[in-house]
Amino acid sequence: MVADALAGKIDLIVTKSVSRFARNTVDSLTTVRKLKEKGIEIYFEKENIWTLDSKGELLITIMSSLAQEESRSISENCTWGQRKRFADGKVTVPFSRFLGYDRGDDGNLVVNQQEVVIVERIYAMFLQGASAFGIATALTADGIPSPGGKPKWSSQAVSSILRNEKYKGDALLQKSYTVDFLTKKKKFNEGEIPQYYVEGNHEAIIQPDVYEMVQREMERRSHTHNHSGVHIFSGRIKCGQCGSWYGSKVWHSTDKYRCTIWQCNHKFKGSEKCATPHLRDDEIKQLFVSAANKLITDKDSLISGFAAIKDTVLNTTALQTERDELQSEMQVVSELMQQNIYENAHVVLDQTEYQKRYDGLVTRFDKTKARLEAVTEQISDKQSRQVTIEAFLADLQKQEGLVTEFAPALWYSLVDFMTVYSKDDVRVTFKDGTEI
Repeated sequence: MVADALAGKIDLIVTKSVSRFARNTVDSLTTVRKLKEKGIEIYFEKENIWTLDSKGELLITIMSSLAQEESRSISENCTWGQRKRFADGKVTVPFSRFLGYDRGDDGNLVVNQQEVVIVERIYAMFLQGASAFGIATALTADGIPSPGGKPKWSSQAVSSILRNEKYKGDALLQKSYTVDFLTKKKKFNEGEIPQYYVEGNHEAIIQPDVYEMVQREMERRSHTHNHSGVHIFSGRIKCGQCGSWYGSKVWHSTDKYRCTIWQCNHKFKGSEKCATPHLRDDEIKQLFVSAANKLITDKDSLISGFAAIKDTVLNTTALQTERDELQSEMQVVSELMQQNIYENAHVVLDQTEYQKRYDGLVTRFDKTKARLEAVTEQISDKQSRQVTIEAFLADLQKQEGLVTEFAPALWYSLVDFMTVYSKDDVRVTFKDGTEI
């Protein structure tokens, strides 16, 4: 409408009230002045204001400010109500765009039985080696609509589902927030406002251990920078000579002898070429079957051995105690720093002595913080290793009898990576650290 008015198609705009024209004082005045320069008038019925009138702009400024203040008040009330719900642990999601759950009678999440299959398929495909892009392509090809109801899936939509803790029955509230009530701009919450984590809020679609396995696999892939998701062996076979990953190559692509081989990606790069051999798909599968059977034969001792070290090597009690003490120490030092600053602001002190004391507290704080970060990382690492090994042993326990043929699911659940040193020296490293 404004564009048409500026183009000379409209000479008078009739508006119900100032608040209907704009709730932003700056926008309102800017637009009014722009139209006024072209001789275009706006009439506000409720306030009986004509913009070409000499008193018009003053009245518009006042009324626009009131409209903006009303908008701010409404926004703050809505924000307060929403954050109060979060603080009370009440979960709200955009159900119309949320795959796998519907709104229940009590407003909470209820499993949608038709969509559960899609969510489970996404998680299963990822654990079988498919990338987010590959999963999106497969879902699009099968004609399955996206969470937003669109025919085409994006890799971002798949990644969002894989990372969403609601699928394991929990809920992290206030992941993002509105920065400005005028622009409605949203921002990811990075600690600016409180977040709330609700455990066991609703029925899980994905078992927690499977969800955690997916998070670890996503983390692993982000560090390898080599997972294409095209093949189950991508990012899983390592060169024992240079440490690079093996990649797939197609031989005899146009004749009956066509086959896929795997070789070091740096085999022909640089002055010193890797001497590690290439492997065919069937050779890799046979090597895995052989190693897996040796592992299965010894699974009882592995399980009992893990039970023996679980409470010693992976125990985090001492680290957690140290973490709590370090957090208390940081709180104490922080309060001492604040007290020191306050005293310097209100009492005449020797500035050299004050600076020396303050620098000492800063050094103490930084040292404590560094140690806290190291301890927290050790706790996280031990807990992650324990969950990984427990999941590995659970899958191993389910395996009855020896493996007779290659199974992708078994490969993904048991193997961490395979290292090739020579034709006669190929080592399979399993997820519990066992190397065969």
